[in-house]
Amino acid sequence: MSLILAIDQGTTSTRAIAFELNDKGALSPVAVSQIELAQHFPASGWVEHDAAEIWTAVVQTCREVIRKAGGVGRFAAVGITNQRETSVIWDAATGEPLHRAIVWQDRRTADVAARLAAAGHEAAVQAATGLILDPYFSATKYAWLLDAVPGARDRAGRGEVKLGTIESWLVWKLTGGARHVTDATNASRTSLMDLETLNWRDDLCALFDVPRAALPEIAGCAGEMGRCDPALFGRDLPIAGSAGDQQAALVGHGALKAGEAKITYGTGAFLVANVGDRPVASKSRLLGTLGFSLESAPKPGRIAYALEGSIFSAGSAIQWLRDGARLISESRQSEALAQSLPDNGGVYLVPAFTGLGAPWWDPEARGTITGLTRDSGPAHFVRAALESLAYQTRDLLDALAADGAPPLKTLKVDGGVTANAFAMQFVADICGLAVERPAFQEMTALGAARLAALGGGLIDDLESRATDAPAVWAPAMSDDRRETLHQGWRRAVKAAIIAAQQNG
Repeated sequence: MSLILAIDQGTTSTRAIAFELNDKGALSPVAVSQIELAQHFPASGWVEHDAAEIWTAVVQTCREVIRKAGGVGRFAAVGITNQRETSVIWDAATGEPLHRAIVWQDRRTADVAARLAAAGHEAAVQAATGLILDPYFSATKYAWLLDAVPGARDRAGRGEVKLGTIESWLVWKLTGGARHVTDATNASRTSLMDLETLNWRDDLCALFDVPRAALPEIAGCAGEMGRCDPALFGRDLPIAGSAGDQQAALVGHGALKAGEAKITYGTGAFLVANVGDRPVASKSRLLGTLGFSLESAPKPGRIAYALEGSIFSAGSAIQWLRDGARLISESRQSEALAQSLPDNGGVYLVPAFTGLGAPWWDPEARGTITGLTRDSGPAHFVRAALESLAYQTRDLLDALAADGAPPLKTLKVDGGVTANAFAMQFVADICGLAVERPAFQEMTALGAARLAALGGGLIDDLESRATDAPAVWAPAMSDDRRETLHQGWRRAVKAAIIAAQQNG
């Protein structure tokens, strides 16, 4: 049996997981190591990571997992998954970062995105890339870094300074600077890649003022991207798979066909729906993106596009109940409190603590509670927070339907919030869909491992071969009740948006 080393570099931690591949093509975890990642907030709306700290943690966790799993001789390939859009600048000669990485959550370039939108560029950018103009994406971060580091812009034009997202940075370091490459899913989150050709576009590089010479080569998600420096782990293991975290989770879930989708409920929530082998232009403010590309795999030729919707506050709404409102002392209490009520009592919580994501995209909206009466108590607040996860999910699914995406039969879920059975049943009820949660929750790492196994020639396809039965919640609410509740939610969202406009 062969082992795959999966590197899962996330927003709050860096993990390595060893997966064992059995003779039936199923992957199971055998060892894990994790190190928390420090967050830096140098100004309001700014979020940074230390790229050197990330690299040190990757080496440490990988070495620990290799030791736990019985030595490097048991490993066949490396897969990488990462926090997307987070942007790194480094010196090509020394391999050292020239500035802290700008994290995907960072809003420092909001004025640049707004200026480009005001100049009328958003339609062209969205047509080419699938993305709206927003500081969320990497292009404006790259330009900011080039201007912030003295001399970096001139040096970048000569190829002396490199730019990349986290996986690109890690491949550079793992290969000892031999390979400057990114996978196509991460490239699709920069606002610089043509979504149909999977190539950088010179006109977009010019628009965002990012020299193409500083950008990595674009590769598929499965296939050799380089080989690890043998001094790191004792062998030159091939880096055979890579995808951004949400796309890796799509693969991990086995949502490989049009009409299949997953949503990850973490601090925020990310819905990614497979729409097939052609990109779909969203009219509902969803993001067009790449699901995966197997163009460089041993058996190339398969590509999947996706529509994506981002919910800014999911698990963070439950954290607010605990740490802000202090209505619960631990997150798991929320389920029992919500179930203590027969219904929501007309109370809705719009958890727009950092604005509203898709399909609203209103950064100025703020948290709003509607429907309070003298009968409302702490349990109503808790239930409203949990119910908001379902309403926001329903909004994304409605946007998908409006965009003509294939209808879903099942919604695959993962993330910490899915441990709350009340919340998952309410998602099933409000969305009118079966909700399916796998027994193994680390879908991003599993997806990276499957891509590496495919890219390394160890399996013939990406089809999931899970051995454990998933938990399933089936909808049990009447259509009339579902629509009445959702209309109440829509009124609450409208109130939050109007309040933001009046306060602005």
